[in-house]
Amino acid sequence: MNSEVLKGKKILIVEDDMSSRLYLNKILEKTGALLFNANDGREAIEIVSGEPGINVILMDIQLPVMDGYTSAKKIRELGLDIKIIAQTAYSLSGDMENILSSGFDDYILKPIYSGQLIEKLTSFLK
Repeated sequence: MNSEVLKGKKILIVEDDMSSRLYLNKILEKTGALLFNANDGREAIEIVSGEPGINVILMDIQLPVMDGYTSAKKIRELGLDIKIIAQTAYSLSGDMENILSSGFDDYILKPIYSGQLIEKLTSFLK
């Protein structure tokens, strides 16, 4: 698992659950990535609009204020080249199709394991 690829990359974590957000930050801090955090979809859009060069967004689907589906669509409308990965506990094929058709590039199933997360991010950012 080569996390060197993530060093200096800007990653936005969009997660309303504090323990999940802390867990993701703990995993990714070790990679040298620059981490940003949002509590909901609207805050994610504000961060993406104000912080140029975000490389990837890890976005929960079930968010307050604005859900992950709507947020991903709105971020795509901004025309930015950002990889968006959904974090979801749902694994039904219909759910996965809905995620991918909503503007997400990929998804990762919860519970999220550190090796799996770093591997997925590395493959997107190589």
